[in-house]
Amino acid sequence: MTTSDMNKPILITMGDAAGIGPEIIVKAFQACPAELVGCVVLGDVAALRRASALIAVHTQTPAWPVAQLDSLADAAAVPPRCIGVLQSCDLPTLPPYGQISAQAGQAAADCIVRAARAVLAGQARAMVTAPIHKEALAAAGGWAAAFPGHTEMLQAEAAVYLGKPVSEVPVRMMLANDELKTVLVSIHLSLRRAIEAVTFDNVLQTLRITYQAVSASLGRAPRIAVAGLNPHAGEGALFGSEERDIIAPAVAAALAEGLNVQGPFAPDTVFMRARNAPGKPGEFDVVLAMYHDQGLIPVKYLGVEQGVNVTLGLPLVRTSPDHGTAFDIAGTGRADASSLLAAIRMARQLGA
Repeated sequence: MTTSDMNKPILITMGDAAGIGPEIIVKAFQACPAELVGCVVLGDVAALRRASALIAVHTQTPAWPVAQLDSLADAAAVPPRCIGVLQSCDLPTLPPYGQISAQAGQAAADCIVRAARAVLAGQARAMVTAPIHKEALAAAGGWAAAFPGHTEMLQAEAAVYLGKPVSEVPVRMMLANDELKTVLVSIHLSLRRAIEAVTFDNVLQTLRITYQAVSASLGRAPRIAVAGLNPHAGEGALFGSEERDIIAPAVAAALAEGLNVQGPFAPDTVFMRARNAPGKPGEFDVVLAMYHDQGLIPVKYLGVEQGVNVTLGLPLVRTSPDHGTAFDIAGTGRADASSLLAAIRMARQLGA
């Protein structure tokens, strides 16, 4: 990356205005102002100012200033200890905290799309997305309701940019912290459909995407462990044959391509083996999980505050916190910005 690219902003999307997104953004700027120099928020100026005022009340400190930008080109002129916001959505009234709002869902979607297009156009280095609420997205209707989450929306934008059908732009979710990294074969599917998605082609494709992406971040070939689908990885097909008939052949095919892959292993122990704990390095750099909760529960159990969601396979860098909108505490001033800060740091690293 050239010096010019390094000077491009990192974009932070507001997320759902009724959730904790605006609050954790303000808290991140307050906690680490030097680290967030060059970061621009794509969202609603009024929503960010409301969050700033909220935090000021709870901390009994002056509200953090929010400056409205006319364009991304103005990012470099934002004064220190100030949040630069590019108005990127239409939000006529601010939604009440903690309530599903179709307007908030549409506003969140608009910010995501604008950020993705700016990064794809070379106007920014990377994007970091604050949490959205999937029910609000569905309530928005129209094109926004067609996507179950960030990943699918960004996949569609990437496909348009590349001039390819969505099916030819495969993406995967990686959840990572300092102790464990997991990549998922399927993302937002019901458990029944997720099991059906465990196919030879999907497992092998996920291994390829994981190998390429994690190699780039580590600077070397990653050691990949593959979790089984069934208890005890099928126990010789006594508890299910997917390991024998699907997963093991995909692992063998990846090995034949030169990937450093092992498994399938029993899913109740492989994550412990891969955990990089103090004084006990993990056996693997990343674990391939067969479905959403299998991979996300172990990483989140180690600490939501440090987890980062990274979308692999996109022609852009996108990270996010590994938690949701937290409607139950939105508006209380209690939200923790640690995971957002970790996501910003990883975006900066991956966009370097």
